[in-house]
Amino acid sequence: MSRGDKSSYTDKQKRQAEHIEESERESGRSKEDAERIAWATVNKQDGGGKKSGSGRDDKDD
Repeated sequence: MSRGDKSSYTDKQKRQAEHIEESERESGRSKEDAERIAWATVNKQDGGGKKSGSGRDDKDD
């Protein structure tokens, strides 16, 4: 993969990106464009690579 560190993504996210990239390539997109679209789609769906449990809890207790 040409840009960024993908190690924080789950195996499922990596598989999804591969499938999206293959589909984009079949549609005639360049390797670079297909990869960019694939990872942008995964990021949009899942909010990026890191899935930590930390952060703010918005519940009112």
